[in-house]
Amino acid sequence: MSALGDKQRKFARMAADLILHAYYLGYEVTLGDAYRDPRVFGMIGARKGYGSRNSNHKQRLAIDLNLFKDGEYLAGTEDHRELGEWWESQDSDAVWGGRFNDGNHYSLQHNGYK
Repeated sequence: MSALGDKQRKFARMAADLILHAYYLGYEVTLGDAYRDPRVFGMIGARKGYGSRNSNHKQRLAIDLNLFKDGEYLAGTEDHRELGEWWESQDSDAVWGGRFNDGNHYSLQHNGYK
């Protein structure tokens, strides 16, 4: 298997742990963007639609989570801090989007991209 394939499988397991940890902390989540199909968003390096040209969503290495507490949608980056900092503590490649004003973004770095 390729290094990217290994990392994609690792990310899938980590994303499941992230969702379970959110519930453990008393949050609920719905899923936002995960994989961004190149037919819709362009290949790595190309921008088509919204998002970064080099988004790790295109590599199956990122997910956006919509966070809720007591039925209320938490839209702010700071609302994700507790979960985001936990995510970053799980792996040296783990990146929380709150570091670049995209609080609901959770990814693994790959080839210099977040």
